[in-house]
Amino acid sequence: MDGLFPRTLRGKGEGPGGADRVWSRIAVAPDSSCGGGFDPLLAKALAPVGCKRLVRATYTDATSTSVTTVGVLITTSGPTGMRTLHQRFVTEKLDERTDLMPRAYAAKGTAAAGFGDDQRASWRIRILTDAPVVIYSVSGFADGRKVTDPQSAGEATQRGATSAPAQSGLGNDARGIADAIEPIFRRALSTLTETTS
Repeated sequence: MDGLFPRTLRGKGEGPGGADRVWSRIAVAPDSSCGGGFDPLLAKALAPVGCKRLVRATYTDATSTSVTTVGVLITTSGPTGMRTLHQRFVTEKLDERTDLMPRAYAAKGTAAAGFGDDQRASWRIRILTDAPVVIYSVSGFADGRKVTDPQSAGEATQRGATSAPAQSGLGNDARGIADAIEPIFRRALSTLTETTS
C-alpha cells in the first residue's frame, strides 16, 4: 500500500495561514467492499456509481494532535454516471452536509483508536468526473474528544472561519490530505490503464 498511501505526505501551504504540513501514516485498512465505510445516507447518495473497491488509510499530523482518514472509492460507473453524481453533489451541496460525513478508520493501538463517529470534525468529498473514483477524507482530534460543530473542509478553510475545525486546522488536514492523495491515485489508475490496454 506504500504506493497508494505513502508513509509520509507533505502539503505545501496546506496548513492554517499557508503553513506547510507533514502527515504520517499510522494505519491502513484491509481492502474491503463499501459496507461500513459510510454512514447510511452517504452510502445511499453514492450508490448510483456503485462500489468496486474501497481502500482507506489514517494519518496523523507532525504533533500527533490530529488524525485524518483518507479513503478512495473505486466505482463501477462510467464517465456519464460520475459527471451526474458530481453535478448532484455540487447543486445540492451534499459535500457540506453534516449528515453525509464519511466514517473514520479507527485502528486499534494507534493515535486514531478513539476516532469514531462523534469525533469527526471536518471532511472533504471529491468526486472525479474523468475517472471512476471518489476521494474523501475526515479529520478529528487525536485525543478522542467529541466534536459538536463539525464543518466541511471547504467552509473550515475559508478566511475568517472561527469554528473549532477551522481554528484547529482540522479543515486544512482534511483538504490537504485528500488533495495530496488524488494525484497519487491518478498516476496509479493511469499505469493500470496502460498495462491493461
